Amino acid sequence: MSSIITICRRGGARGRSAARQITILWYNGTSRNLEVDIARHRGKPYLDRGETFGLDDLLACAERQGVTIEKHDILVLRTGWLKIFYEQGPGAFYGDSFNEPGLAFSPELVKWFHAMEIPVLATDTIANETTVDPKTGALLVLHNALMRNLGVLFNEILWLEDLAADCADDGQYAFLYAGSPLKVYRGTGAPVNPVAVK
Repeated sequence: MSSIITICRRGGARGRSAARQITILWYNGTSRNLEVDIARHRGKPYLDRGETFGLDDLLACAERQGVTIEKHDILVLRTGWLKIFYEQGPGAFYGDSFNEPGLAFSPELVKWFHAMEIPVLATDTIANETTVDPKTGALLVLHNALMRNLGVLFNEILWLEDLAADCADDGQYAFLYAGSPLKVYRGTGAPVNPVAVK
């Protein structure tokens, strides 16, 4: 039996601007998708502020969920972070120093994304990566390495709690993902209407 789960909440996500404008000709993203639930894998409802994970964590989590990440898969990574905003409010979400949990840069990770030709990275965080790189202190390193250099599209601020619960319930972490952003001429970002079909 198939089900459709909307993974956008309260009007959707807002695109972020980049250093220079580009026209993206890839408008509709429909592909096999994997939900990789890092928070559940680590045994917690959400990752801590600034908590990171890397390629080894991604692969271990996927293996534990019984799925293999294949070439051209869309990756949806759940950290549980957006849940804090809705359950504890903006003060707890943003805190004194905003440092989201998320994927951390490594040369191996970037090479893997390139070899696997991952077209889209989607998460329940604002930045799709840890905001501050723990090794260098640099901001948003993967935006440059993945989005700018490799052309990986980012879907940010997705509500993944319902999807994660459904995947954990039936053990099915692979499904069809459709993300159709608005066509914004010379834009660097656009709202997306993401849908998971199982």
